Amino acid sequence: MSSREAILQRARRALADVPAGDPADDVPVVRAEPSRLLTLEQVVSLFAERVADYRATVERISADQVAGAVRAALAERTAPGTARLLVPRDLPDGLVPTGDEVGIDVGIEVVLDGPDVPIAELDRCDAVLTTARVAVAETGTVVLDHGPGQGRRAASLIPDLHLCLVREHQVRHGVPEAIAELDPLRPQTWISGPSATSDIELDRVEGVHGPRTLHVLIAAD
Repeated sequence: MSSREAILQRARRALADVPAGDPADDVPVVRAEPSRLLTLEQVVSLFAERVADYRATVERISADQVAGAVRAALAERTAPGTARLLVPRDLPDGLVPTGDEVGIDVGIEVVLDGPDVPIAELDRCDAVLTTARVAVAETGTVVLDHGPGQGRRAASLIPDLHLCLVREHQVRHGVPEAIAELDPLRPQTWISGPSATSDIELDRVEGVHGPRTLHVLIAAD
């Protein structure tokens, strides 16, 4: 049997249950919905695993540990002294460190972002803190639609460190479920790990088109 005949034979077998002639309506396609078989904890755990696969840092914390985790991340990834943290003006209260966090020695200068803040000022910030709109467990992706708490697109691309807060209830199993949550008329930024590219010799370089480091904080509801 030739390769052509083998392909045609497989096609005939696949079409064996299709009615003769053109159907009046589209043939419904039944797709499995694996998310219904998984608990929220399993979906969130899968998301954390896939985020880590992209060489991003992922940390699961309680809702009241966000500010402390932000300060610890800044202390670990910025030079000694004062770290400049960019935050959207509409970031929810309680997420920005206040200096009361115990055992973490780093000063923080908060820079409030807005359309009037020049790009050069964003470039002088060590990190940016944003929330997210939704997250995808299967692909380890965080999606921003730049609504409240997420800032403008430039803010999430220019600082070297992106601290992104994802609530457990925002994690969806697959891409179709995440898309169903999004407004197609809003700008979207899909983030799967830190910015990276490879040259012709496959040498990986990070931080070319966006933050060199992505730190995802998954907060319990």
